[in-house]
Amino acid sequence: MVSTGDLKKGLTIEFEGQLCTILDWQHIKIGRGGAIVRLKVRNLRTGAIFERTCDAGDKFKRIYLDRATVNYQYEADDQYHFMDTSTYDDIVLSVAQLGDAKNYLIDNLELDIISYEGEPLSVDLPEKLVLRVTYTEPGYKGDTATGGNKPATTETGLVVQVPLFISIDDMIRVNTTTGSYVERA
Repeated sequence: MVSTGDLKKGLTIEFEGQLCTILDWQHIKIGRGGAIVRLKVRNLRTGAIFERTCDAGDKFKRIYLDRATVNYQYEADDQYHFMDTSTYDDIVLSVAQLGDAKNYLIDNLELDIISYEGEPLSVDLPEKLVLRVTYTEPGYKGDTATGGNKPATTETGLVVQVPLFISIDDMIRVNTTTGSYVERA
């Protein structure tokens, strides 16, 4: 059991009967009454984010998640197939379970799948990923009046704002948490 004093970002708990990861929390002292804790959590099964308040003395069951290294194989009928690198098992995740991570999946990408009691919940992407630009408008010399950025579509369909010197078939490094261009690879 975890008390409200031991809560921190990234901790997984059972909250209102659901598996949740803490995104943010605040300990608030009220004038006359006792302290309260305001939680912002993500439901791991549905991906929903919600905020709740609880008393400072409340306790929560800590959840330990399993991680397995997998390779992304293919997508068929809105189902994404991964192969566990240690057991060679086929693991299938839906679009809802992947969320925005589906925009970063390239063939044979090695990443971690997070699961609980054998049920796959989500994926943990690397912080930065190299993607190939499949389409972008040509950047003309001296065309910097608009800030020097232009949209580029990557091989996964992700649209990223890139500098004007990036052209089709260039490899770029993208931050997977923000979805932004980092550098040319």
